[in-house]
Amino acid sequence: MNVVVNGRFLERRITGVERYGREILSRLGNRPVQRGGRALRVIRSKGWVEGVRGHLWEQVALAGQVGPDQLLWSPANTGPLNVENQVLTLHDTTPLEHPEWFQPAFALWYRLFVPILVRRVRRVVTSSEYRREKLLRQFDLPARKLTVVPGGVDARVFHSGASSRLDLPSRYALFVGSLQPRKNLLRLLDAWERIKDTVPDAWLLVAGTGGSAFRPVHFEVHERVKFLGVVPEADLPGLYANATVFILPSLDEGFGLTLLEAMACGTLVLSSRAGALPEVVADNGLFFDPLDVTEIANVLQRGLQDASLRTSFREKGITRAQCFSWDTSAEMLWQVFEGCR
Repeated sequence: MNVVVNGRFLERRITGVERYGREILSRLGNRPVQRGGRALRVIRSKGWVEGVRGHLWEQVALAGQVGPDQLLWSPANTGPLNVENQVLTLHDTTPLEHPEWFQPAFALWYRLFVPILVRRVRRVVTSSEYRREKLLRQFDLPARKLTVVPGGVDARVFHSGASSRLDLPSRYALFVGSLQPRKNLLRLLDAWERIKDTVPDAWLLVAGTGGSAFRPVHFEVHERVKFLGVVPEADLPGLYANATVFILPSLDEGFGLTLLEAMACGTLVLSSRAGALPEVVADNGLFFDPLDVTEIANVLQRGLQDASLRTSFREKGITRAQCFSWDTSAEMLWQVFEGCR
């Protein structure tokens, strides 16, 4: 049985879902190779990515290229409905739980499409125990059908000595992620307003942009807050490594890859208690209630002001990040493929 990869995600801007797919694919092999008696082949969408065109390519063109003796891996939440011999990596189901965070058409499509796809494919992979338990409840699936393959971090890229070509302030709190309602940035900005005068030399840097699937978030101008937009891949590790603290105030997350990258760079992470984030961080960071602006402000202020605290968490975070390897994740996924013989 040959393994075919749904390469639609390779045409998109890199966020957490795309990094997960790229890192694992690079370890499985991104060109025809032979391993364990199986060939691995990637089918790319060649520009057919977003909206109706992307769905048509996936449902028709891709499906027509998957033979009856082949296993399809779809790494990024979607795949063709008529290919049952498929392993689907499903990172997220928040459009089902919080459609108000997304554009109405996207939320409707997700609600109609994903439950059917999840029940049709051979196996479903997700990135955390938190999300696995949710999927079992949401879709009433047999436990054997769902496997956790966590995200990872490449310590050769994300490390404490990483540098950046960006013009950065000497002290800053950093957020990296999509600018969407789930990330809870309005409360973070409110918290920043409360504490900025107590850390007069510090900035809040926000890296990322919105996306066509999300409802837009409108931000007011705040003192010493800089929106960086999309940061080049080469500059991202240094942006983490030079941050005073990294903060993720999300209302829900299926994994939390940016927290892992920040820990690998030796940066103290400040995390909400939402979703899978405590599962990733364990006791190697500081936590807050994402709905409590006062608590966010207090944790942010403490992280920025207390150098000894940051030092005490530096090695703990690096050690925790070493527990998550893309090589291990790739091997775990290959075992899922083997189970589909």
